[in-house]
Amino acid sequence: MTVVEDVLVALADPTRRGLLEQISRHGDATATMLAEGLPITRQAVVQHLALLDAVGLVVGRHAGREHRFELRTDRLSETAKWMQGLADQWDRRLEAIRNIAELESDGPT
Repeated sequence: MTVVEDVLVALADPTRRGLLEQISRHGDATATMLAEGLPITRQAVVQHLALLDAVGLVVGRHAGREHRFELRTDRLSETAKWMQGLADQWDRRLEAIRNIAELESDGPT
């Protein structure tokens, strides 16, 4: 899989998106902190974080006895650029269709 595919697969899960949002809002966090208030176990959070780490969306580091996770934005930026390129292609296609429709509507009746 490509980086973009890996990121999209990771973001397909609402729990992982929520974890990324929490880390983004609060900075680095432990799995225990992130599990608070979630309807899943801390171990499930750890598994989600491991996948997010594997695709490069978060990075885990030791801070004393704690294992803290922080957001990495480079993979998100790369995916956003790909999505913007796709949106730009569709905009060009739609503009071409609009131009054709306008030319046909301005033609002889």
